[in-house]
Amino acid sequence: MFTGIVEETGVIEKIQPTGKSIALTVRANVCGRGLKLGASVAVNGCCLTAVKISARGKAKLIQFDLLEESWQRTNFQFAKVGSLVNLERSLRANGELGGHFVSGHVDGLGKIIRWERTGKDHVLDIAAPPDVMRYVVFKGSITVDGISLTVAAVQKKSFRIWIIPHTFEVTVLRERKVGDVVNLEADLLGKYVERFLTGRKL
Repeated sequence: MFTGIVEETGVIEKIQPTGKSIALTVRANVCGRGLKLGASVAVNGCCLTAVKISARGKAKLIQFDLLEESWQRTNFQFAKVGSLVNLERSLRANGELGGHFVSGHVDGLGKIIRWERTGKDHVLDIAAPPDVMRYVVFKGSITVDGISLTVAAVQKKSFRIWIIPHTFEVTVLRERKVGDVVNLEADLLGKYVERFLTGRKL
């Protein structure tokens, strides 16, 4: 479980296809401290397991293994060596919930259709698939590349978010542009409410 409060941006050091998976190696500073093998880390909002950890000066190199299906269902398929990724370690039982409950399971991919500065802030419009849009509500929470954000407006096929300078500066959003693809996770509580109200089976 995560909160959507990004701790740092890591750098992709290596992308290496193997026999049954794709090895993704990320250089991290903050998130590498005290990290143990088998620990969960949200990488661009996708919950991944650390399978190898090594030192690189004061930083750590963390390797994650992704199945091909996970690769194709996330924006990792567009990643390159040198790309930034949002990182967040899993929430401790005594940790502070500064964002909202985030599972780290990507629901779908969105596409940036507007991304521009307005005054000191930035306005971000994202087109999303129907199975994500059904959970998007005005003033509700949504996770974009692992960032807990508040929905400012909802259209039929897209939604809008306002980005404050701090969020822009400390996340991968500073690298994003119109046409880029982002990982989306809808509000977990909304999914459970829908299931309880409709009584639909898993």
